[in-house]
Amino acid sequence: MEPVIAIVGRPNVGKSTLFNRLTRSREALVDDRPGVTRDRLYAHVRYDGRSFSLIDTGGFEHTSNDPLAQKIQTQIMSAIKEADGIIFVVDGRQGILPLEQDIARMLRPYEKKVYVAANKIDGPELENLAPEFYALGFSNLFPISAAHGYGVRALLAKILDDLPETRPAEDEPDIIKVAVVGKPNVGKSSLINRILGSERLVVSELPGTTRDSVDTNFEWKGIQYSFIDTAGIRRRTRVKEKIEKFSVIKALKSLQRCHVACVLIDATDGVTEQDARICGYALERGKAIIIVINKWDLVKHDKAKKGELQRSLDRQLGFLSFAPKVKTSALTGEGVVGLFAQINNVYSEFSKSVKTAEVNRVLKEIILRHPPAVVGNKRPGFSYATQVDTRPPTFVVFVNRPEWIQSAYERYLLNQFRSQLGFTLTPIRIILKRKRTNKGTRPARTRM
Repeated sequence: MEPVIAIVGRPNVGKSTLFNRLTRSREALVDDRPGVTRDRLYAHVRYDGRSFSLIDTGGFEHTSNDPLAQKIQTQIMSAIKEADGIIFVVDGRQGILPLEQDIARMLRPYEKKVYVAANKIDGPELENLAPEFYALGFSNLFPISAAHGYGVRALLAKILDDLPETRPAEDEPDIIKVAVVGKPNVGKSSLINRILGSERLVVSELPGTTRDSVDTNFEWKGIQYSFIDTAGIRRRTRVKEKIEKFSVIKALKSLQRCHVACVLIDATDGVTEQDARICGYALERGKAIIIVINKWDLVKHDKAKKGELQRSLDRQLGFLSFAPKVKTSALTGEGVVGLFAQINNVYSEFSKSVKTAEVNRVLKEIILRHPPAVVGNKRPGFSYATQVDTRPPTFVVFVNRPEWIQSAYERYLLNQFRSQLGFTLTPIRIILKRKRTNKGTRPARTRM
């Protein structure tokens, strides 16, 4: 297992900016307001042939009666216990504040390597500000600028020099990446916590608690999964704060890198326009989709509410007739085992390949049963078809006049391919392509 380094510090000292610098990414949200990072955020750092896992954390704050603030502090302590080393970020220009002295006292009993990163030291002319931080009691002090990169290489080199040698995994198993998406406060983090059996993610009744997309890897019955908890996707007109806009972007990017999108629906609300829009986002990106009807325990004994829920599913999500629907309760754990079964089934189809001979046999049967419409006095001629990709399964169908194929017939081909080739649980794509022929010859046309 890779070593783990945690980044800690009070709010607004540049922790997430340093995280982005070390990972060469924009994985953490960065804003000039305190308290932006709430959950633990993981990434891999690779440098000079070495690697480790890096954790960005929320900002330490003075004792608060706010339940959410207390949970954030619990997450920070969990990250510190998990880590092999600590990057303690301070504001090099402000000097030592009382809260940083408290953090230092808290870190000492863990007897872990602590690297004090005096941030916002933008060049050699400001390095004289850094020695003050030796008073925190740690010998590894580095004046850095997370925003501009000054001094970061020296910090990274020291961390790598102190880390134990690790052997990379030779055959990393295939990981099923599952994005848990939905509107705010629908129970995404609660469901993942129920799956993991731990308070891995911050859970609160306040909407908008999760702002970053957080990956959690685990194994169940010999299968590797990576669950991505995402910020709730709000309606565009309601995304007013800049940080909320970035969170929506990150949620959409999480859809881009997942295999299976579990779209959570609040059973007590039914399917809203926003739920349908989120499903549309997932479908546009070609992802396998599972409709997870959460909070089922609140409606399952109410016949009227169940009827309303079913009508909203039929009305709003008719375009996802292939997507499995799983009823769950993050509170009680009901339906979680069934959710895993459906994830496995959907992923299997999502990754499935069909031999070209079988694809063409099915294409021939489809066209013989219902040929395309005649245009003028001619009918479009199909040559052959082949599967060119998986995740999602993608087929190219060669035809002499793609522009003659009506959208209704294209939908017919799509539905027939799905049912006859065994893709009943996942979206597929069909690309109609003009068959290339040698110059001076007529397009090839095969009777089917």
